[in-house]
Amino acid sequence: MIDTAQLAANWAAVLGRVDEACRAVKRNPADVTVLPVSKTFGVDVIRAAMSMGLRRFGENKVQEIKEKAEALGDDTIEWVVIGHLQTNKAKDVARLASEVQSLDRLELADALHRRLESIGRRLSVLVQVKTAKEESKYGLPGAELPAFLDQLHAYPTLRVRGLMTMATLSEDPDEVRACFRQLRELRDQCEAKGHVLPRLSMGMSGDFPLAIAEGATEVRVGTAVFGKR
Repeated sequence: MIDTAQLAANWAAVLGRVDEACRAVKRNPADVTVLPVSKTFGVDVIRAAMSMGLRRFGENKVQEIKEKAEALGDDTIEWVVIGHLQTNKAKDVARLASEVQSLDRLELADALHRRLESIGRRLSVLVQVKTAKEESKYGLPGAELPAFLDQLHAYPTLRVRGLMTMATLSEDPDEVRACFRQLRELRDQCEAKGHVLPRLSMGMSGDFPLAIAEGATEVRVGTAVFGKR
């Protein structure tokens, strides 16, 4: 049984922490949205979240989106891909996703564009930038971002909305915060060259107050909302 009351309490607590983090750096809490990350949680949990009015969910794996979308049968749900994406998944993403936050290479942009063009859809995307030191973290090297954004103009089905990153896994808040600061500075540099990048998706359950302090417009929160996986 899903404890909907506990889920609602968790959601309220996260929103409260977002509000507190924003006010601490004199930001408007309305300028930061929370993306609930439902990866590995079943459809019963998503149904409970939907009963609270949530309709937008972050998922790592396209297969999970396919299974959940079929089981739920609700076309009002917005599925957001936040995990590393293989080009052979482009067909399903083009059909099912409302947004991809992990665009990190031209090969993927091309695959998505071709699939989207064939079905007459457009898709919002964020470019994932690698700011962490771990080899296991994905993302476009920051130095390649300006040229990559220029190249994306060739794909009109992809609506570039901003940037995404995952911070390094560290107990040192300064090291974590430096990742978020790097993304914001890269965004500012690219906007100075004419690119429009209003969104910064950065920060998760354990570090989102630091991300908010550095300018996050969206935080991706799973554990703090849904509990331990």
